[in-house]
Amino acid sequence: MTAHQVHVRRDNLASAELAGTTPGDLAEGAVRLKVESFSVTSNNITYAVAGDSFGYWNFFPAPDGFGIVPMWGHAKVIESKCPDIAVGERVYGYLPMATHLDVVPGKISAGGFTDMTDHRQPMSPIYNQYSRLAADPEHDPAHEAERMIFGPLFKTGFLIEYFMRAEAWFGAEQVILTSASSKTAMGLASVARQNSPGIRRIGLTSAGNVEFVKGTGLYDDVVSYDDLGGITQSPSVSVDFAGNAGLLAAIHAHFGDALKYSCLVGATHIEERRGPAGSASGLPGPTPTLFFAPDHAVALFKELGPQEAGKRLAAAWHGFLGSVAGSVEIERRPGLEAALQTYLEMVGGKVDPAQGIVIEP
Repeated sequence: MTAHQVHVRRDNLASAELAGTTPGDLAEGAVRLKVESFSVTSNNITYAVAGDSFGYWNFFPAPDGFGIVPMWGHAKVIESKCPDIAVGERVYGYLPMATHLDVVPGKISAGGFTDMTDHRQPMSPIYNQYSRLAADPEHDPAHEAERMIFGPLFKTGFLIEYFMRAEAWFGAEQVILTSASSKTAMGLASVARQNSPGIRRIGLTSAGNVEFVKGTGLYDDVVSYDDLGGITQSPSVSVDFAGNAGLLAAIHAHFGDALKYSCLVGATHIEERRGPAGSASGLPGPTPTLFFAPDHAVALFKELGPQEAGKRLAAAWHGFLGSVAGSVEIERRPGLEAALQTYLEMVGGKVDPAQGIVIEP
């Protein structure tokens, strides 16, 4: 059997190539997965940009100088030396930009398992968990594409809302979301509408995306970046998905002491956002604080327990699906070569918020 992987140059993310490999014999207790589908979104580009600093290159080993970008998607068991996992079973979770993956299931339950492969243990356990679709409350066969496209980003939005609500939104009356067309911002806006209806949701976006963002119906108000100065200066929190230091400075300057909390999301451009312009002395109002979703996810599951946390996530997810139905046109692209080309398009900044791309290797 020949497997294929997309190898990205770690010192030049715009350079990638398709590589063939020959998997060895399956280890005792292991399971071989055939990757069925995954989405390629700006979230995956974040994984590549932060591959070294956040350890994302460590999940799926590649030859020296190269990395394999993690994806979220579905896979089928094609070989099993684990008595509790049957051939033919389907799973959802963290997959390589590749055609196959070997995992070592542990902590097995009806709803999922954890990959216990040695090299993955130092990383956040959230990324090592796989859902078994036959008993997964989030799984909807009719919306598998939406789960891949929105799911991981939605969960970040869910965790931000949970954190903010636990802090009583820091006394704010409204939340300002930059890059409001992004899937993570849309997830946060949806969960806030469901669970924190008293908080006004204001989406900031580029002039060209204003109509798209309005069309989602997720925001109380949608404002272009150029019109930031017109937003009411009532007590606010900001959640920055854009990674633009100038925009962050403009938000702090406009709201001043009315800004009660400044949240940075994602790993791209963190140093740019938190350099001199983003330090406590450089900006009025609160010091911008990075939100690292995996840590908050671990805390959520510890606090609520896996069953209750999963139940709340599933309820919010189904509510979100109802909100975004039809907002994104799903395009399916066959073959791993399509994954390579789509990744390069994303690295080049060619991202259409109204398009969701699913690869079927």
